[in-house]
Amino acid sequence: MYAAYESHSATSGSNGHCAMAIQANPSAVSLFSGCGGFCEGIKKSGFGVKVAVELDKYACETYRFNFPSVPLHQGDVSTFLLPNTDHQSAYGLHNIDLVFGGPPCQGFSQIGERRLDDARNSLYKEYSRIVCELRPKLFLLENVPNLALMNKGYFRKCIIKEFVSIGYSNTTMLRVGADEFGVPQSRQRVIFVGTRDEDGFPYDLDAFCSSVLSKMKQQNPVTVSEAIGDLPGEIVHSGEIMDYPNAVSLSRFMREMRLDCDGEVYSMNDKELPCINQETFYALHNHHTKEIQAKRAHLISLLEPGKKANSLPKEVWNNKRPEKWRRLHPDWPAHTILAQMHRDLSEWIHPSENRWITVREAARLQSFHDAFIFKGSEWQQLKQVGNAVPPLLAYTLGKLAMTVLASNESSLFCEPPICLDHGHEVQLQLLQKAA
Repeated sequence: MYAAYESHSATSGSNGHCAMAIQANPSAVSLFSGCGGFCEGIKKSGFGVKVAVELDKYACETYRFNFPSVPLHQGDVSTFLLPNTDHQSAYGLHNIDLVFGGPPCQGFSQIGERRLDDARNSLYKEYSRIVCELRPKLFLLENVPNLALMNKGYFRKCIIKEFVSIGYSNTTMLRVGADEFGVPQSRQRVIFVGTRDEDGFPYDLDAFCSSVLSKMKQQNPVTVSEAIGDLPGEIVHSGEIMDYPNAVSLSRFMREMRLDCDGEVYSMNDKELPCINQETFYALHNHHTKEIQAKRAHLISLLEPGKKANSLPKEVWNNKRPEKWRRLHPDWPAHTILAQMHRDLSEWIHPSENRWITVREAARLQSFHDAFIFKGSEWQQLKQVGNAVPPLLAYTLGKLAMTVLASNESSLFCEPPICLDHGHEVQLQLLQKAA
């Protein structure tokens, strides 16, 4: 699964090809940071995050707890990097390699009301303003796939046109599925990727990125049981912790998540927090969920794994909302984890227990390891988890960014850093001959 995540930077050797390298710790700026899922993956991929920008005070509390060394600008993104501020010098924002983030997607989401005039639909312009100001070598903008479909692709065209106008004409939109990159969840997203014009990226960016990502895909998705099967069925009240569970048979994903195991991405050292004492740290945090009434507990006890409300007898449920009750199947990836969990968890029922999934189980399904601790009320914690970019997907995107940056530093006469498909190899040969 994770072998494809090795660095693609090349060094000169006996084959005579020139060296390709980027600085040891390239710099990044995080926008719309939320609780830090995108940052978690980008940092692990090798970037140093110079500053994160987030408005929500509850998400900021979680972010500060998990990233104590990363400066956090708490406030509206529209107030960041304005002409009368000292943000650029205060945070050392010079020669930035990457700007990344996911503007709020509620205006594009298939969940709830969708309106073309939703003010949140134009937040990409604040994102582009900051990209224009910082001139990073590369940007990554994450959003929901409905953005590409809404009003016949209107916003997709607007976003690409916006970045072209500020000197990022080499911008493309990728479609990714989180379950293809180690996240135990069917979560489709679009990623806008762009390189600045002055660097003259030597390859077709869409074909290049698609080829890199294809090498990182895993063959078999992680299932719900492989993700949360080691977590106890019993739970605690919000704000409480419990003894860390012992486990005998562990999946690869569990080893990635657990505090007492080295994974292929996260070592045990990666899963330590300097701001918490050892006794409290080595515990299971956030393993709590909303209370459930006896009547509802009985109703969901009738649901088989993978089934929804439309499978219930008519005398139990009137079928007005067939998606209302939904039990996770242990042998499949979870369906999409959403922020609306904080209001209604009925679509995320534990695969075998007659209760909703806990905050920790939702976090696991988003690929947050167990040392990532969520702060605030249970309501806020569920919202933070659902809004986050899954860290393992973010890690993949960080490795993609590293590969693009490494290729940008090379000349056309260098050997490509990845194995490209035949059509792209022909294109590169033509470019090299032309040069």
